[in-house]
Amino acid sequence: MKHRHHLLAIALAAALLPLGAQAHRTWLMPSATFVDVADSAQPPVITVDGAVSEDLFEFDTNALALDGLAIIAPDGSTVAADALITSRRRNGFELKLAQQGTYRIANFSDMLMANYKVGTETKRWRGTAAALAKEVPADAQELQVSRMQARVETFVTRGAAGGKALAPSGVGLEAVPITSPTDLSVGDSSSFKLLQDGKPVAGADVTVIRGGNRYRYKMGEIALKTDAQGVFNITWAEAGRYWIGASVGARGPGGPVGTVAAPSLRASYSGTVEVVPK
Repeated sequence: MKHRHHLLAIALAAALLPLGAQAHRTWLMPSATFVDVADSAQPPVITVDGAVSEDLFEFDTNALALDGLAIIAPDGSTVAADALITSRRRNGFELKLAQQGTYRIANFSDMLMANYKVGTETKRWRGTAAALAKEVPADAQELQVSRMQARVETFVTRGAAGGKALAPSGVGLEAVPITSPTDLSVGDSSSFKLLQDGKPVAGADVTVIRGGNRYRYKMGEIALKTDAQGVFNITWAEAGRYWIGASVGARGPGGPVGTVAAPSLRASYSGTVEVVPK
């Protein structure tokens, strides 16, 4: 359990760094994002890997803790992952695509962090809102509380895209697809709406990076910004797997000081899509 909490802390720290300075990124990578299979007695099965890495989509750092994994099927129901595998540098599972339509595969974490003093000693705490009152002393001095949310997700379609899984969850930071996030080809355009707790985030920075950066001298980042409705658009110029990242809230010294009643918010989003040649 301590090992899983340690990996979660690493993933949160990586996800919540400023995007321009972020050395490690979190991601979920399916073996395929589009499966064109007709109805059959044996539904297709994909694999999904989760990791935190310096080189995108390479297993070079740590596994992504999947404590907050939720898979939404095209009919809106929640389905379970199969054949879970845990290792030092990757965690993974299989997913049976029993329904036609688009699945949303998301790992969401939501925790509080607190800094405070007891006498002259500085303390740090991490846990749930319910545990805060029990584990942090009521007479703690210089108490500062922040809420850290991280969503890591991807989408997979069997047959025709669409379904209830594309609807916003209304919790945390999320890039909700306006157009289909799967079956993408070079030259296609995609549109997303960035929401925080269901409300549009205007003027937010969004970073898009193509995988395979370990083989390039430059990252080749695409810098975007959301409009007044929280919408951003991407035209896919090259084939490959892409990472989409955004964050909102205070980062580092100088940000607002959060309290127990009103923690300062730091939220991040990491999404993965696949673009194939035309």
